[in-house]
Amino acid sequence: MPLLTLADAELAYGDVPLLDGADLALEQGERIGLIGRNGTGKSSLLGVIAGSIQLDHGVLKRQDGLRIAIVPQEPQLAPKATVKEALLAQASIREHHLEAFLHRLEVDPQASVATLSGGETKRAALALAFATDPDLLLLDEPTNHLDIDGIVRLENLLARQPSAIVVTHDRAFLDRFATRIIELDRGRLYSFPGNFTSWEQRKAQQLASEALAQRRFDKFWAEEEAWIRKGIEARRTRNEGRVKRLERLRDERSARRERMGKINLTLSAGERSGKLVAELTNVTKSFGRPVVKDLDLIVTRGDRLGLIGANGSGKTTILNLILGTLAPDAGQIRLGTNVRPAYFDQMRETLDPEKSVAETISPGGDWVDLESGRKHVLSYLGDFLFPPRRANAKVRMLSGGERNRLLLARLFARPANVLVLDEPTNDLDLESLELLEAALQGYDGTILLVSHDRAFLDNVVTQTLAAEGGGAWKEYAGGYSDWLRQRPQVKEAAAQKKAAPVREKARAKLTYKETRELEALPGEIQALEAEQKALLGRMNAPDYFRHPAEVLRADQERNGEIEGLLLEKLERWEELEVKAKAASPST
Repeated sequence: MPLLTLADAELAYGDVPLLDGADLALEQGERIGLIGRNGTGKSSLLGVIAGSIQLDHGVLKRQDGLRIAIVPQEPQLAPKATVKEALLAQASIREHHLEAFLHRLEVDPQASVATLSGGETKRAALALAFATDPDLLLLDEPTNHLDIDGIVRLENLLARQPSAIVVTHDRAFLDRFATRIIELDRGRLYSFPGNFTSWEQRKAQQLASEALAQRRFDKFWAEEEAWIRKGIEARRTRNEGRVKRLERLRDERSARRERMGKINLTLSAGERSGKLVAELTNVTKSFGRPVVKDLDLIVTRGDRLGLIGANGSGKTTILNLILGTLAPDAGQIRLGTNVRPAYFDQMRETLDPEKSVAETISPGGDWVDLESGRKHVLSYLGDFLFPPRRANAKVRMLSGGERNRLLLARLFARPANVLVLDEPTNDLDLESLELLEAALQGYDGTILLVSHDRAFLDNVVTQTLAAEGGGAWKEYAGGYSDWLRQRPQVKEAAAQKKAAPVREKARAKLTYKETRELEALPGEIQALEAEQKALLGRMNAPDYFRHPAEVLRADQERNGEIEGLLLEKLERWEELEVKAKAASPST
């Protein structure tokens, strides 16, 4: 029996239908990635499933006793002194169980609620949701405000979750998390078995088929309209059946909801900068603790530099140091000649909430001067999916996605040979994100990018500056996946595997049992990884969703078991290696 079913669901805000005869069935063990354009109603659908929003029409059936937990895009904590007190006030849960999830998501239970960042608040809300042991977990854009390490931790926790529906635009997350993709498009729900990569392939085929069917329909409709306009001849034949058919065609054409337009992104680098954009020499910056220490960095024209690090590690600080808006405590910063930067701020602080959308783009005028020529501000805003009626809306009235599009519109309205982008993908839907990605790939200026979107980093940047801890930063060639292969932990692990003589010495002080355990662990880990790879390959197969519910559930549980075993064995391996190394005379 499904966990829940949604049949012929209708929901509208004003004259805009969000759900228009939508159907959905969720089986136990499924992990659904819910995608769709901004404003299509994904958050509303989660609210319907959670019971906080009532349908205008249709039926929602839940399994008896179904426990549901939901984490909204911008969660709020109860007004208590500490995180633990706030969360315990919001739900009746076991205290030690909550503390375990807070620890896994790296949230201090005694931290002051008043001083939490957006990322810390999100992680605290996620910990609470997991601690309630829900049968169904609903997450709305959970990766917003999380750093990459936090996203990976969330993915690992979700692997043990019985069932979940997650709204997200993070493609790497969807590829690892989802067993099925549900797309909300023009009020209907479309199901695609498999992960995001599988969806991309099937969606391209679906859109091509839809376009062909619409062209055929429009051609037939045009022919019937031409026939009826013959007037006297049509009335003389008195073909009432054909007239009624035309009326039905008109009704069908009127009811057909077109896909929303795409953002029109055109980037201009304008006049080229000098070959040197910025040079940092022994730069140090502290805020009570060092966030940048003895940094040497050269940025040259055409570089595409991505910054990777945990929340609070200093990524935005480095951007401000390069831009010259923040002075270092020590060291020197030299900016190149003819550097014209444009800055995209992740906190949207550069937007005046009391200005209108049009004023933000074209202060005191109706025209935008682009490299291609002048364009009326309403037409330019239309390129970023702002209808004319939204031009006079105040910035404070915009949604997160609209503010993001407005920042992009202002950013691209003036030529800049250095683009500084601080988390530009937050609140962007998948289609807009991919259009931004394509625009940046065709941009011939310099890019400085902070992002937690791993696929976006891989597809845009050519080198990566990564936080190494204690204010140290190191540059790597390539994007996120390249950094993952080159990062110090991987190199150290590889070096330890090759250091056989050292390992033999280290084993001398281990007990016989520990020595045998250390020898066996690499093989055990390799076997678990191979099993997990085969399991995930099967779970991501196009027809996997057709298996019985008990198979889905068993695979889900086994994948969670493997995750837990891998974590335990890796931690044990590290523990024994440290003990062995400490006992070695050579260390």
